[in-house]
Amino acid sequence: MAERALRGTRLGATSYENDRNTDLAPRQEVAFDCPKGHRFSVPFAAEAEVPAKWECRVCGAVAVTATGDEPSAAKAKPPRSHWDMLMERRSIADLEEVLAERLAIIRGQRGEEPEPDLAQARQRKSA
Repeated sequence: MAERALRGTRLGATSYENDRNTDLAPRQEVAFDCPKGHRFSVPFAAEAEVPAKWECRVCGAVAVTATGDEPSAAKAKPPRSHWDMLMERRSIADLEEVLAERLAIIRGQRGEEPEPDLAQARQRKSA
């Protein structure tokens, strides 16, 4: 008998429950103004944090709340370059030392004679 009652219905597509004796969560309506003149409202839960910007339902532009509350701009960190991050880890003297080692390895692979150490060459020039 139960099979006959459900014949021809789409299970899960429609709800057979009713809204009697149910309490909906408290809501608030927030109005938004589009820069192109459209005005619309969006329901939010009473305890939800209301965003300052929302996409316009009509044209898709970015609308702001009707109260005009602009979000405070977050402090943005200046972008760090590769060089900045490298300088946090090593000093110039360390970098010159690593460069001299790598150049000696490369010249050794090519069969060239290694150049004298850069630090020694500078001392000779200054003396």
